[in-house]
Amino acid sequence: MTGSLLRPLSGKLVVALEQAVAAPFCSSRLADAGARVIKIERKGVGDFARAYDTAANGESAYFTWLNRGKESVALDIKDEEDRAILLKMLETADVFIQNLLPGALKKLGLDSTTLRKRFPQLVTCDITGYGEDGPMKNAKAYDLLVQCESGLASITGTADGPGRVGVSVCDIATGMTAHAGICEALVGRDQIGKGSGVSVAMFDVMADWMAVPLLYHDYLGKATPRVGLNHTVICPYGAYQCRDGALVVITVQHSGEWHRFCELILGDANLATDPRFHHNTARIENKTALETLIKAEFGAYDRAEMLKRLDVAGIASGAVNDVASLSGHPQLDRSSIGTPSGEINIPMPPIRRSGTVTDLGPSPAFDAEGQALRAEFGSR
Repeated sequence: MTGSLLRPLSGKLVVALEQAVAAPFCSSRLADAGARVIKIERKGVGDFARAYDTAANGESAYFTWLNRGKESVALDIKDEEDRAILLKMLETADVFIQNLLPGALKKLGLDSTTLRKRFPQLVTCDITGYGEDGPMKNAKAYDLLVQCESGLASITGTADGPGRVGVSVCDIATGMTAHAGICEALVGRDQIGKGSGVSVAMFDVMADWMAVPLLYHDYLGKATPRVGLNHTVICPYGAYQCRDGALVVITVQHSGEWHRFCELILGDANLATDPRFHHNTARIENKTALETLIKAEFGAYDRAEMLKRLDVAGIASGAVNDVASLSGHPQLDRSSIGTPSGEINIPMPPIRRSGTVTDLGPSPAFDAEGQALRAEFGSR
């Protein structure tokens, strides 16, 4: 129990045969919501994300962030005794998550279809790279590969070349989607009294996120250009350098903002009705001329001064910060979690629940709960 209310998934048992990022992201959010999450790790080596880095006081930054609030047990699912422990867990589990290669569990009788027949209450979630059918079903899928295959990298970066989104966006998006699918399936189970299967592929998730560039291509024959810190269809919407070299990003979304921007920032109310700039389409067509005016004005002020002017004018704006600035940002809220090497601070989970206080469980050492879980779910 956290705060004055039970968290929404309190009492639910999640068993996760997982590694890397996407599936652990999903199960960590279920743990945040109060579920008991048992993480099945490979005997001997564990989740390979444990070895990604040593940034968090000697622990992996990825692993500690993605595995808070879980219990770790090392099992060899090819071993009959260990497989029996896993099946014993699934007898009372609400959710089973796995992100092994498609078909890897079928020969062991641990595939989702077989498990749901054996345990009708179970919600299963299969996370894959490219789905369970199609020509790429067996292809390895890491985040950067999917950024490239999905076309995301082609619209990211600058005119000089494509770029990688600086975080594992395909993995994270897939974990978010799987989390939503599992929560929906749990609601559905309450309605019909029977679990169901959820399948989420990284490529499908990013194809969905790429819907707007895809529609522009399919229906207008237009490619989405790489524009760095700018927008392809809204102007002005981008980053501009101030006198002190710092960048400010602005966006003007409607005519009221455009009129205020011209009068209060550019100092010329007549620009608002200038035929070159009077609506967004015209501003896109005459973007070079408009940006010359904007750059000159922003270049006359330091960033702090310009941000204040924009705020007074009611123009949406923000500082283009680096990670050091994020670390000291006044809006950043943090929470601490335990690790085998001591506590670390991470961003507070973005879901805030009324009547509760967020209390995150620790990130476990490898097989930390192995002995206890073997005793709990082993043969009696």
